[in-house]
Amino acid sequence: MKRRDFLKGASIAAGAAAAASTLSAPAIASGKRELKMVTTWPKGFPGLGTGAQRFADKVTKASDGQLTVKLYAAGELVPALESFDAVSQGSADMYHGAEYYWQGKHKAFNFFTAVPMGLTANEMDAWVQHGGGQELWDELSAEFNVKGLMCGNTGVQMGGWFNKEINSLEDYKGLKIRMPGLGGEVLRRIGASAITLPGGEIFPSLQSGAIDATEWVGPWNDLAFGFYKVTKYYYWPGFHEPGSTLAAGVNKGVWDSLTPSQQTLIQECARSENNEMYAEYNARNAAALDTLLNKHGVQLRQFSNDVLNAIGGASGEVVGEVGDVDPLGAKIYNSFINFRKNVIPYAKISERAYADARNLPFKYSK
Repeated sequence: MKRRDFLKGASIAAGAAAAASTLSAPAIASGKRELKMVTTWPKGFPGLGTGAQRFADKVTKASDGQLTVKLYAAGELVPALESFDAVSQGSADMYHGAEYYWQGKHKAFNFFTAVPMGLTANEMDAWVQHGGGQELWDELSAEFNVKGLMCGNTGVQMGGWFNKEINSLEDYKGLKIRMPGLGGEVLRRIGASAITLPGGEIFPSLQSGAIDATEWVGPWNDLAFGFYKVTKYYYWPGFHEPGSTLAAGVNKGVWDSLTPSQQTLIQECARSENNEMYAEYNARNAAALDTLLNKHGVQLRQFSNDVLNAIGGASGEVVGEVGDVDPLGAKIYNSFINFRKNVIPYAKISERAYADARNLPFKYSK
């Protein structure tokens, strides 16, 4: 899912541009400081918007009010996709969003959210925290006067909703599917007609036949959008976003002006939300999938290895092109790819092997 498309409609609010001019630097009074945080999410949007609010509340509570983070949803002060510029230029102090929204600034930002056939949520945490990813992220975002922190994850996403079964690559030929960004480019290379639609237009487009298929996030958010009402084939796994990391970005000048203890507090609150959102998505997705299958009659299907193999090859081409933009992009790409190569053998004999073992038909519950 590229959530930015859903947000376009919500973010273009009347007077947003004028409201942006009212933003100011952090208010400092009696040793207390207010930080204005803009987001790319509609107000109260499940998982994404509520997670951003939870992060803001954590910082406020953990600092005992010394730092107050006031959240502004998409369009309340600036349009969603202007959040990065607002923080970069200092008219806002923080943002909560997804780094691949800023690929127009530099394509390597994709690596700090998700790339097709890339790293899972756990592996993203490992690369950023212990594989040199944070240092590279700091180098990239510093060029835009921003400090980035991991602050949420949706986990591996679903492969999408289809009005027919996908049994071979031929079934993708001419298929009109809503999938923006790098994932959409991958599908174009195997013959699909990938298009971009804001979230609010997906359901009516499926209903009218304007599109044949779509992806969004996963069972929790997909159930809320009601896709099961117009199509029943629900495919797994999602190749395009295997572990979508969300981010809190802080204006670099603001970040440098904070005390070491305040920086640590914000880092730990972001780390906490990164873990909590991932846990919430896993819990909610499991319950929602059960509802989709057993209440609404959705038919779960797995992509064949032949289809996934072709998608994987196209993904490698597309991701490699992202790493060709400049020397810094190449450095980030090489770090990411090398980490991916190194982590796959262990994943094969650890989590993947355990999941396969747990699915064997032995009796476990009473």
